Amino acid sequence: MKVLGIDPGYAIIGYGIIDTTKDNKVIDYGVITTPKEDSISIRLKNIESALISLFNLYKPDAVAIEELFYFKNQKTIIPVAEARGVILLTAQKYCENIFEYTPMQIKQALTGQGRAEKKQVQFMVKSILGLKEIPKPDDAADALAVALTHAQTSPRLNLNKV
Repeated sequence: MKVLGIDPGYAIIGYGIIDTTKDNKVIDYGVITTPKEDSISIRLKNIESALISLFNLYKPDAVAIEELFYFKNQKTIIPVAEARGVILLTAQKYCENIFEYTPMQIKQALTGQGRAEKKQVQFMVKSILGLKEIPKPDDAADALAVALTHAQTSPRLNLNKV
């Protein structure tokens, strides 16, 4: 099963694709970026276009998305929420199996500790996936963590399905 993990944002959206039938082999990871000089509507359109390309290229069987749980910057919460809406809508058009995970669930699944530090999660992503180094940028590592969380939970039970 191919799982597409997404770390939502509107300036930088992380994505990571793993194949769970091959011991969580990394297929691809990276980021979608949108220029800050573009209007929010153009940025949202570009996010959708980039996601459509990923769906057409990799045809994931499941999509795992990090939930917005806590946000430090009040100025960006609405644009990030709008981008997350575009991400969810696009995912729904291309894949019926969509799951959401809180940051605490992701930390718990990968480290056994729901309040783990970001560096611990990144180390576990590297270790579990057998990578030589921690994926960069952080948003891509976070997206792989979301995909791994889904792979390590019980999708057969449809837990956290949107």
